Amino acid sequence: MKNQVKIFDTTLRDGEQVPGCKLDTKSKLILAEKIDHLGADIIEAGFPISSPGDFKSVVEISKIIKNASVCALSRANEKDIDVAAESLKNAKKPRIHTGIGTSEIHIKHKFNSNKDSIVELAKKSVAHAKKYVDDVEFYAEDAGRTDNEFLAKVCEEVIKSGATVLNIPDTTGYCLPNEYGDKIKFLIDNVNGIDKVTISCHCHNDLGLATANSIYGVLNGARQIECTINGIGERAGNTSLEEVVMILRQHSNLGLDTNINSKLLNETSLKVSELMGMPVQPNKAIVGSNAFAHSSGIHQDGVIKKRETYEIINPLDVGVDKSSIILTARSGRAALAFRMKEFGVNLSKKQLDDVYSEFLIVADKKKEVTESDFPLMLKNKKIKYD
Repeated sequence: MKNQVKIFDTTLRDGEQVPGCKLDTKSKLILAEKIDHLGADIIEAGFPISSPGDFKSVVEISKIIKNASVCALSRANEKDIDVAAESLKNAKKPRIHTGIGTSEIHIKHKFNSNKDSIVELAKKSVAHAKKYVDDVEFYAEDAGRTDNEFLAKVCEEVIKSGATVLNIPDTTGYCLPNEYGDKIKFLIDNVNGIDKVTISCHCHNDLGLATANSIYGVLNGARQIECTINGIGERAGNTSLEEVVMILRQHSNLGLDTNINSKLLNETSLKVSELMGMPVQPNKAIVGSNAFAHSSGIHQDGVIKKRETYEIINPLDVGVDKSSIILTARSGRAALAFRMKEFGVNLSKKQLDDVYSEFLIVADKKKEVTESDFPLMLKNKKIKYD
């Protein structure tokens, strides 16, 4: 479908490249099943040639994944591709992901090479991968800083060699959203055969623009987003899966959507955080512990009256039970009455005024007032409750 954006989850490959977040095969299998159940279209299971452990993980993940394509990463050389193909033998829908750097800085300083040689290597690697699998994705590393004319040439040649997906990475997180979107549009307008392949966005978050760049990519014709749960990844991380999924869902007027079951986002996020030992920042969009928490009195009053006044997403839609009304010194009477009612105490207006004065005394001493504080507050104001 033209309006479907495929989700390529690389939590187990790019996401795992965070210092201290190395997963063993058992943990990878648990997460792979979770991500498959979540509805990801492609799961990048690892970089098989990098270590025996990674090879084993791709082999074992290939055996258990029922729905998603299983993808293995390789560099643009035959040995890498051979090992990737071997690791994918048990996959129902195998994909080899191969490629090479295309920017001037990569060609000159990383490969000590030239443009013609890079094009030849790109063509050969895709052709070699095509001997093993029908589904071959080519990545033009550092495409974000690659001259568009040369990038178009590389893309055209790898399409001729059999590539089915073109990955256009903003490897260093350098692009502005309009620049990245224009790059995707340039390729669509200038590459012969581009209509026969899927264009993929793979954006990094070095300047905090990974999500925005990915959205601009699909607005300009890309139909795959490469992302990770919780936005984990090297340096400042990758595009956050939960963010791009919910942006497309909230902005339904764009006519774009994914196969992700958003109600599983919170539990998947928690499992990734647990197994990787990587806490999610509280103010993280969608899955942070504060994403649906309200402590300002004005906001609390609005949310209690009608949730949509301060929440554009229903917490239930991403697997969160409810909005949280957090009682602090900034909370008003409406929030206290709401929480007291949850506690089982319905206060009259006078009782609320009395308890609120007591509440402010407690709130000035503590960062947060909890239900454990309620009995003493009520006792001090001689209010009985069951």
